[in-house]
Amino acid sequence: MARGPRRGPHTGDAFIADCPARLAFDLFAHTWTSVVVYALRDGPRRPAELRAVIGGISAKALTETLHRLEDSGLVLRRAYAEAPPRVDYELTAAGRSLLDPILALGAWTDEYGDDVLRARDRAEDRRAAAHPAGRRAAR
Repeated sequence: MARGPRRGPHTGDAFIADCPARLAFDLFAHTWTSVVVYALRDGPRRPAELRAVIGGISAKALTETLHRLEDSGLVLRRAYAEAPPRVDYELTAAGRSLLDPILALGAWTDEYGDDVLRARDRAEDRRAAAHPAGRRAAR
């Protein structure tokens, strides 16, 4: 089957619905994706180890994230025939390739994170001043 012209950053259509670049945005849109990938950077880990390293992630959220990453080919799940059963997860080559963009986002956050938080605080203060407590905004 013939494919149509490739749409993407080089054509000016970088953010249209069927553009491959959207895949990366969809991956990073999930709260725990980059955190779990980063936690796996040093090699395979069991789920309990991941929860301890990450902190604040529920077992359900971790399981869902690991399944999503596995389904996307970014994480490899290994089950061992032991008693009790043991499972660990590690990054595939594709998953490992996400570490550079994750580190770049971390560097950006180090540089601009405080600015973003201050801007959010100012916006919240503006909204609060425009709609003081006890008054409802006109609809």
